Amino acid sequence: MLTGKQKRHLRSLAHHVQPIFQIGKGGVNDQLIRHIDEAIETRELIKISVLQNCDEDRNVIAAEIAERSGCELVQVIGKTIVLYKESKDHKEIVLPRA
Repeated sequence: MLTGKQKRHLRSLAHHVQPIFQIGKGGVNDQLIRHIDEAIETRELIKISVLQNCDEDRNVIAAEIAERSGCELVQVIGKTIVLYKESKDHKEIVLPRA
């Protein structure tokens, strides 16, 4: 579980990150989760954009992705979801103490 201070730090780092996945009318599926797992292991911090044609609520989508991929949900702002997961092999982000 991330503290408020850690989430603020991650939000500041995510500001310049571009979304690498898009969720449309197909919603969340196993293939998307697998790709998110691979990407987050390499990058630790990713953004996902929810397209206009997606019928589901973005907060529900964000919670589902975080739960299924084992990530921490940092922020849902507008149609953008920010996720974080500490990498086992490519650790670059140092979080402030809890």
